[in-house]
Amino acid sequence: MHFDPPLQEARLLRRYKRFLADVETPQGELLTIHCANTGSMLNCQGEGARLWFSRSQDPRRKLPGTWELVETPQGRLACVNTARANALVEEALLQGVISELAGFTRLRREVPFGEENSRVDFCLDYPGGPAYVEVKSVTLGFANSPLAAFPDARSVRACKHLRELARLAQQGVRAVQLYCVNLSGVDAVRVAEEIDPAYAAECRRARDAGVEFLAYASHLDVQGVWLRESLPVSCA
Repeated sequence: MHFDPPLQEARLLRRYKRFLADVETPQGELLTIHCANTGSMLNCQGEGARLWFSRSQDPRRKLPGTWELVETPQGRLACVNTARANALVEEALLQGVISELAGFTRLRREVPFGEENSRVDFCLDYPGGPAYVEVKSVTLGFANSPLAAFPDARSVRACKHLRELARLAQQGVRAVQLYCVNLSGVDAVRVAEEIDPAYAAECRRARDAGVEFLAYASHLDVQGVWLRESLPVSCA
C-alpha cells in the first residue's frame, strides 16, 4: 500500500477527544487533523513526537488531513490509522502473502455473523466451507523488547468478537483472529493481560474452542506499508 499523495511530516502537539490531533509542520503551519484510532495509542502519542499525515484535497472534509505514521520513543515506526489495517490485510490476502489463508475462491467484507449483532472483517469462501477472519491492528510496543501486544486499552468490542469467533469454531466453522502488526522492530505478539484481563481470558477460551490466532508483521516507511511475514502469537 503506497501513500498517494506522499505523506507530510509534522510534530505532535496534542491528541484529544480521541479523534483529533493538533500538529505543527516544519514550516510552522498549525493544523488540527483526524486521528483514526479508538484506542489509547499507548506509546504512540508522546508530545513532540515526529509524525506523518496524509493531506486531503476534498473540500467537503472538515479536517485537512489524517494522521498516518508516528515515531515512537524507541525510534520505531507505527501506523496509527487503524482504518489501514483491513486494507493491508485485504491486499495481502489477494496477493497470497498470508499463506495460512491462501486458496479462497471469494472474499467478502463486513459480513454479519454471530449472536451479538457483529460483523466480521472478512469472510473467505473455500470449497470446503468459509473462514471468518477478524482483524486487529497492533501498535503497542515496549522499550528494549521485540514483543508487541494487543490491546492497548480495555476493549469490550474486541472481547465480543472473540466470543463470536469461538462460537463459530465450536460449530466446526473455521474462525481466525488475525493481528496486523503495524509497528516496526517486532518479532512476536502477545496478549496484553496487564491492560485488559477480560480480553486475555477470552483469548484463551477462543483458543481452546479452536479459533486460530495469526499475526503478520508490516514493513513501514513514509512511502508505504505492506504485510510481509508471519509472527508467533502467545495467548498465555
